[in-house]
Amino acid sequence: MSKLSPERLTNDPATRIRDAVAAIEPRLVEIRRDIHAHPELGFEEVRTAGIVAAELARLGIPHRTGIGRTGVVGVIEGGRPGPTLAIRADMDALPIQEETGLPFASTVAGTMHACGHDIHTTTLIGVAEVLQDLAPQLAGRVVLVFQPAEESLGGAAAMVADGVLEGVDMALGFHNQPDMPVGRFGYVRGSTLAAADRFDLLVRGRSGHAAHPHKSVDPVIAAAAFVSQAQTVVSREIDPLMPAVVTIGMIHGGTAPNIIPETVELRGTVRTLHRESRDIAEAALKRLAEGLAAMHRTSCTLGYHRGVPPLINADSVLDPAIAAVRRQLGEVIAEGRPSMGAEDFSEFAERVPAFQLRIGSGAPGRQDALHNDRYQPDERCIGLGVQALSRIALDMLA
Repeated sequence: MSKLSPERLTNDPATRIRDAVAAIEPRLVEIRRDIHAHPELGFEEVRTAGIVAAELARLGIPHRTGIGRTGVVGVIEGGRPGPTLAIRADMDALPIQEETGLPFASTVAGTMHACGHDIHTTTLIGVAEVLQDLAPQLAGRVVLVFQPAEESLGGAAAMVADGVLEGVDMALGFHNQPDMPVGRFGYVRGSTLAAADRFDLLVRGRSGHAAHPHKSVDPVIAAAAFVSQAQTVVSREIDPLMPAVVTIGMIHGGTAPNIIPETVELRGTVRTLHRESRDIAEAALKRLAEGLAAMHRTSCTLGYHRGVPPLINADSVLDPAIAAVRRQLGEVIAEGRPSMGAEDFSEFAERVPAFQLRIGSGAPGRQDALHNDRYQPDERCIGLGVQALSRIALDMLA
C-alpha cells in the first residue's frame, strides 16, 4: 500500500498534493532510471509493464495486464458516483543508440528512451499513488492507461480494440517538452497534432535503352512529375490557414544509368491538422496519380493508408485542466502552437473528449530535442507532472 497517510496531509488540496509528491519523488526518480536503463520497443514492453503492474499491486490498485498486447490498465474507484476519467501514459522506447554517457544509460544496444516515455510511465505511477490516497474525495473513477507502441502509432488502437475506453467519459494525456523549461506547462486549443497518413505509388512504364527513349515509356519522368505536382496539393488545394505537409521520402527505380527502368516506386507521408484538409489531400493525390497514365502513358497504382487522426483538444476537458494546473502551481501554463508531429493519443480523442497537457522538461543550459541520442530531460518534470495531473483529476472529479 501507499506510504502516504492522511495525518501527513492538510485539507488544502495544493499543499496536500505537493506534500504527497515530495514524499514519493525520490522513489519515482529511481523507477524512471531503472526503466531508462532497460528500454523496450513497441509491443515488447514486458519488463516495463511488469514494473507498472508491481507498483499498482503495491498500491492496492486493481489492474489488468495484456491489454493491447503489452498494456496495463488500473482503476481507482472514487468515494462517490461520477464520470470516468482516463489518464494515459506511453511506455515504449526508440531504436536509437544512446550517447548520453549517463550512469543509468540504456543497457540495450540500439534502443533508448529518447522521447521520454520512461518519464511518462513514471509520472503516471506517481499520479496513481497520489490519487489512490485521494480516492475517497473523488466523485467518479480514474482509469490509469499504460500504453505500448506509441512510436509506431499502433498501441492506442490496440488498447481501444481491447475495450480500454468502455465506460470512459473523458481522457487526459501528457507529453514532456524539452523546448519548454522545467516548471512550465503548455496547451493548444483545438487541433494540436497532425494526422499521419502515408502513400505508396508504383509507376510502371516500359524499359529500354537510354539511347532510344522513343521505344520506351519512361516511368522516371512520370514519377518526377508526380513529385512536383504533389506539392500543389498544399499550395493550391488546401486552405492556407489549415496547415498540411506532403513529403516524399523514398524514390526507388533503375539499375543502370543507361537503362530506362520498367518501374519507379515512391513512398511518402501526408500530415494534416484538420479533417477537411486530410480528405482533400487524399483525393488530390489519387487524382494526380490517375492523371499520370494519360499524361505519360504509364500505369500507376497508388496505395493510400490512413494512420492516426489529428489530435483535437476538447475545450470541455482543456479549460478545467488549465484552471486546475494554475490552482496547483500558479501562472506556469501558457498557450502554445500546434505541431505537425503525430501522436496516437488522438485515437482516444477521436472517441471521447480529451486534452493533452504539455509538461516542460528542458534542463537549464541544455538545448535538447526529442528523438535525439543525447536527450536528457530534467527529472524534476516528473514530480511537477504528478502534481499537475493529480490536481486536474481531483478537480474534474470533485
